[in-house]
Amino acid sequence: MGRDSGSGGRPEARRSGSDERPGFWRSGSGTGGRPGFRWPGSDGFPGFRRRDHSVAPWIRTRLRTAPGAAVALALLVMATACLAAAFPRAVERYEDAGLRRAVVDATAPRTSLQVSAPQPGTYIPQSERESAVSPASMRKAYERVLNVVERPLAVDPAQSMYGVRNVNNLEAAETWLPMPSGLPAQMSLAAQSGLAEHSRMSAGRLPRAGDTVTAATREVEAAVTTETAKRLNIKVGSVIHVPGMQRDPLAVRITGIVAPRDPESAYWTTQPLLRTPSLIRPPTQGGEPETYWLGALLLPPDAAPVLLGTPGEPARYWLLTPDPAALTAHDLSRLGSAVASLESGPGLVKVRDSTDADTGVSTDLDEVLASYAQLRSGVRPLVSVAAFGTGAVAVVVLLMAGRLTADRRRTELALLRARGASLRGLTRRLVTETAVVALPAGALGLAGALFLVPYGRAPYAVGAALAVTLLACAALPLRALAAHRVVGVHGAREDLTSVRPSRRRTIAELTLLVLASAAVLALRSRGTSGTSDEALDSGASGDLGSSGDQLVAMAPVLIGVIAALVLVRLYPLPLRWLARPAGRMRGAIGHLSLARAGRTSVSTVLPLLALLTALTTAAFGGSVLAGVADARDRAAVLNLGADARVEAESALPATLPERVRSAPGVREVTPLSIAYEAKPGAGVESVPLAGVDPEGYARLADRTGLGAFPAGELKASPAAPADGASKPGADGSAKAPLPALASSAVADRYGTHPFSLRLSDGSDVTVRITLVRDLTPALPGTDFLIVDRAGLGTVAARPTTLLVTGDHVSGGALRKAVAAGTGADADPTARADVRLRSEERARYVDSPLQSGAERVYAAAVAAGSGYAVLALLLALVRAAPERAALLARLRTMGLTRSQGRRLLVLEALPQALLAAAGGVLTGWAAVRLLAPGIDLTSIALATPGGAPPTGTAALHTDPASLFLPALTVLLLATGIAAGQAWWTGRRGSVRELRAGDSR
Repeated sequence: MGRDSGSGGRPEARRSGSDERPGFWRSGSGTGGRPGFRWPGSDGFPGFRRRDHSVAPWIRTRLRTAPGAAVALALLVMATACLAAAFPRAVERYEDAGLRRAVVDATAPRTSLQVSAPQPGTYIPQSERESAVSPASMRKAYERVLNVVERPLAVDPAQSMYGVRNVNNLEAAETWLPMPSGLPAQMSLAAQSGLAEHSRMSAGRLPRAGDTVTAATREVEAAVTTETAKRLNIKVGSVIHVPGMQRDPLAVRITGIVAPRDPESAYWTTQPLLRTPSLIRPPTQGGEPETYWLGALLLPPDAAPVLLGTPGEPARYWLLTPDPAALTAHDLSRLGSAVASLESGPGLVKVRDSTDADTGVSTDLDEVLASYAQLRSGVRPLVSVAAFGTGAVAVVVLLMAGRLTADRRRTELALLRARGASLRGLTRRLVTETAVVALPAGALGLAGALFLVPYGRAPYAVGAALAVTLLACAALPLRALAAHRVVGVHGAREDLTSVRPSRRRTIAELTLLVLASAAVLALRSRGTSGTSDEALDSGASGDLGSSGDQLVAMAPVLIGVIAALVLVRLYPLPLRWLARPAGRMRGAIGHLSLARAGRTSVSTVLPLLALLTALTTAAFGGSVLAGVADARDRAAVLNLGADARVEAESALPATLPERVRSAPGVREVTPLSIAYEAKPGAGVESVPLAGVDPEGYARLADRTGLGAFPAGELKASPAAPADGASKPGADGSAKAPLPALASSAVADRYGTHPFSLRLSDGSDVTVRITLVRDLTPALPGTDFLIVDRAGLGTVAARPTTLLVTGDHVSGGALRKAVAAGTGADADPTARADVRLRSEERARYVDSPLQSGAERVYAAAVAAGSGYAVLALLLALVRAAPERAALLARLRTMGLTRSQGRRLLVLEALPQALLAAAGGVLTGWAAVRLLAPGIDLTSIALATPGGAPPTGTAALHTDPASLFLPALTVLLLATGIAAGQAWWTGRRGSVRELRAGDSR
């Protein structure tokens, strides 16, 4: 181009290939100026360059050009950032709640740190001994012990206490105290701090020490609780004498009766004797057992020195109650270290320096923490599987959004490159353009997560939201950078059936295949909770901190990714096979739809990858949730044997079965006569025996799936005695034994030969094992015998248990019917225990750790399914303009509306079928491959107190989780295609047929 002279010359066109930013021009004078430089005075402002307002700002122009795309990206980033930030906080919330519940349920006697020291040595002066147990000395030692406790273990001062008590109980000489077996009552004297704060007066006043109390004081005041006063007949003003040591008996005058403000608080439950007296049964050598009452007398702290004058071996103690609100699951290993230090480590040395050289620390808090760590080690990996699956789908959707945007703007970006835009400048502009939308959206998503889940540590949430935002900002620029490395306006076709996979792609797919195989093998061999014993002891189990554990958690995702890549490689084959037969058919719709499906861009690999990964995760997650529900139902049935169980220690009234059968929701009632102490032969072992009605019991066993059997094989023969006694006849021959159904363990012990059983009512019955089953409804466990009730004696055949079946058994109505039938309203001793399967099932959801993990797992699966639907919508919306233009052009050639709908539906059907069928097969394969390494027992069957669960919970395929998501994808794909054809048919074709409009 030429160059004008003077300051007003025409700007010089930039040269092709220049690295200058597009849209900027250089000017020069007649002598040739530097590019991009204006000589002073050329624009009227000497020494200054005036900004050229003829070029619109890039970001504002782009946002105005495509506001819908910007809003969609903002919503996607905001939702993803919100979910990513909320996940770690939700996990932390239910893990902390589970830890606190475990500590609270373990009760204060187990979780309190019990620091105890013997009485001061007798070798020191008496005055120093009395000073060592005074309230001032005990308080100072208590404060020093508190300072020894290391963080994160926190002590609740309101529930902690200290004091002096006698180790050996003291006999009371008063004969008016109750003596059930003639043995005198015994008393425990305790001078404990905080009595006034933790009790209220019921009668009298609180005890006072008065003058200075020493070991020789002859009388002190004390208080008792309302329960102690009621059971031991103690009143205000009563005097109780206990023995003294080298002195006269000590007189304890009761000045008040107190009621605990919170009977379940640690102050009263750590030492239950202070609140409730106990009836003690000492060990005896035969004869009638003897009992005596043991109660506690509450002395004021200033009266503690008087205990030194009794033979009760007084001891000092400091009871430190942990504060559950201050416990956090992420500090579990440090909590275990702090407890271990106090029990037998540096902390114990410091405690002894602060109190006494013989001080000891004992607690079961370490066992409670280890039990919780074991439960968490079984729950956390399962949640991590769902998190990795949903996270992988979200990442694929974000990358797909960036790729689809780059494909939509391909012509624009190629033109900018052709006009000389550098890769660095183009990438910088795309990053800035995306960041303007993504950064505020990510901040809003983070704020929403902090608002929805207000509990938890913020740094993890901020990091997750920031990672999502950065990925969203980088997706479009990186795709543009890869696609426009070489300058070119027109590129080669990228049809799915024509593009051959590159070597890099092949290597990447083989690498993923190796990783997936390693993850599956690791999961099958180690399981989800394969941690070492050292990790469990330290409380760090199940943290998924190692790369191996992360690889195990990614196993379902990797299986889905591998399946997606394999299906993408196989996808062109059926299209090629069907293309020729479709071409021979009448009409162009079939051939045209297959041709259109084959010309789908390679960019549809990402939508297929997102769909298959989401479907695999949904199938795996749905199977986990279904396995948990089935395991709880199975365990409840194993424990009860039916939908409800009515059981009493003695025989039930004969009219009760009919009354229960008339209750709402009850379909059938099966009476049982259970004897838990039936003794075979002359042995001392006992075997639980149940007498049943064979017909009804066989129906129950078949309905519950617990050891079904033919009813005829259990019926007693007519030769069996009606009274259940197997007595020989006149000729010396024995009556026919009762046929019995036995467990495998009982059958192995007694074989198939007849043997005698002695029942609790003194009668004998001879049985012979004819059926062997592992399970039965009447009796849980591995030892049981089932016989026909008709062959038992009159007393032994009376029913003690009712098994109730029904669709919707009402617990309230059933309990009301049982209470009325047994007369429990008038006689509480006649009550029967009523348990429902629904209540038994709820018992297994004991910890917030379990329920919280289930909710987070379900939310993760739902989020993954939502992202899969979003991926499908993005792919279909991306192709909407092209499809609309196609229909408009074909309508000018005579295509009808119905043919247009069939064309779009058939075009979308191959990929939808591929995704649906691949999702079903991949989900099934993932569950089958990973099932041997997945143990759902921890999350499904954890019971209160850490009791062993009933049975185990294994992973199995859930048909609904396999087929429902796949059918949803298929219906959405075809429905959207049909809807687009219907909407396009209602609009005009002028806009789609404009000349030069790129589609």
